[in-house]
Amino acid sequence: SGKTTQINLLEQYLKEAGYECLITREPGGTVIGEEVRELILNPEYKEMSPVTEMLLYAASRAQLVHEVIGPALEAGRIVISDRFVDSSIVYQGIARNLGISTVAAVNAPGIGIYRPDGIFFIDLSEAEGLRRKKEQKNLDRMEQEGIDFHHMVSEGYRKVLSGRPEVMKIDGGRSIDTIQKKIRNHVDELLKKK
Repeated sequence: SGKTTQINLLEQYLKEAGYECLITREPGGTVIGEEVRELILNPEYKEMSPVTEMLLYAASRAQLVHEVIGPALEAGRIVISDRFVDSSIVYQGIARNLGISTVAAVNAPGIGIYRPDGIFFIDLSEAEGLRRKKEQKNLDRMEQEGIDFHHMVSEGYRKVLSGRPEVMKIDGGRSIDTIQKKIRNHVDELLKKK
């Protein structure tokens, strides 16, 4: 959906405006988290159970919050996260059929008090998303899933993020500049409220 491009443009915008920013990614973002990332996304581990997958994502996220996100927020920095707990709720809770409440409960101790002020949902059809991904040379274990799985993920995001005030849904088919303008305008509004 172009989220990495949008994150990098937003970071540049905020730094130019004088804000201290930190970019994180999931899974990963710490030494421990990057090791977990290698396990989760390794295409050789096709036999990984959905429960193992859920627990590994939660472990990586807990370490990221403990070591990076929490301290950065406490120091007054802006954190831009490439994915957070809603991704697990959708991927493992819905697409892997483990249940939204199960995934939320497993992740609760690791994320503690930290919740996003704003979520940008760049909505793109699963067919277009897969087309863009397949242009890459190496697909990870999750990206190698079939169209039915990716359809459940897309529908899951639409369900989980629908109607929440902190969520801004953006048409992923729009131009990079149009998407970034919407994101910047919304971030400016969030910053005015802080």
